Amino acid sequence: MQTVADLKKGDKAIIKDVSDSSIPIKLLEMGCLPGNEIEIIQLAPFLGPMYININGSHLAIRKETAKLILIEIPKL
Repeated sequence: MQTVADLKKGDKAIIKDVSDSSIPIKLLEMGCLPGNEIEIIQLAPFLGPMYININGSHLAIRKETAKLILIEIPKL
């Protein structure tokens, strides 16, 4: 299954699972929950953080955290 780390700038996806215990609670409180849409706003160079939009909340997350968030890309 794909993760947020697989997405490129401008991509959108639906969060499927965030059950890993190492995901910060603050990220869950900001809307990183199954069923919510996520959009990649910007990618920092040299494997830096990802700038994402979840339900209108703009967040920066590390690639290591992005690899723990399972997604599904909607079919057009």
